[in-house]
Amino acid sequence: MQQWLNQVKTELKIRNYSPKTVSAYLSCLENYFVYKKVNLDKIDQDDIRQYLLYKQDKGYSPQTVNLYLNAIKFFYHYIIRSPENFNIKFTKRNKSLPVVLSRQEIQDLLKTIKNNKHSLLLSLSYGAGLRVSEAINLKVNDLDLDELTIHIKEAKGKKDRLTLIPEKLVESLRNLIADKASHDYLFTSERGGKLTERTAQMVFEKALKNSSIKKDATFHSLRHSFATHLLENGVDVRYVQELLGHQNIRTTQIYTHVTNPGIKNIKSPL
Repeated sequence: MQQWLNQVKTELKIRNYSPKTVSAYLSCLENYFVYKKVNLDKIDQDDIRQYLLYKQDKGYSPQTVNLYLNAIKFFYHYIIRSPENFNIKFTKRNKSLPVVLSRQEIQDLLKTIKNNKHSLLLSLSYGAGLRVSEAINLKVNDLDLDELTIHIKEAKGKKDRLTLIPEKLVESLRNLIADKASHDYLFTSERGGKLTERTAQMVFEKALKNSSIKKDATFHSLRHSFATHLLENGVDVRYVQELLGHQNIRTTQIYTHVTNPGIKNIKSPL
């Protein structure tokens, strides 16, 4: 089993998969190998279906079941190089709407934060539509304060993109980077290294707890709110797609359901 996992790890790295994806695929395959036990190099599609159904019955989300399926397909296609056609279909994803904070809720959230660096972290993440991983990996030379842009490097899917710097944050950002070198991380821990994703999420969770907001929001809700508020401001969905770095515009269009003005203008008959 370990031999196969080592080969998968090498192949994923050669193909420039992100460290997070490498770790996820290896974890999925290790679990699958333990389940299968023998003849790991032989495809049994009925057995794979039973394994995925087992995961569904255990309460795993469709997204997670698809992750297991992708890892298994990668193993048989690129490592075993099996010519057999994979006929297993993807599970349907949940079509739940994203949790979006209103403009007032964003202000209420930020008001609870006493630490200036933490406040700037959440403000920039909302104002630029950043994922938590993107926020903590920002370096000083990624910012162009004169052009009000951020160069996001090797984001999800290993793609670069440009996004916005809110003008009202420029002075705070200038103060933050005043004593930093160009390749220093923008947001650092008390010990000098970059913040971890978990630390950034905890900053958000503490602010949410100290506010009066009752929504089941997460750090990623800042990005959802950014997209929704841009659409409410009349920004074309294609520009929002570019700013978010979505490959497919259908991913961006989910925010049109959150901000549908036609529905919001309908009065209930009650």
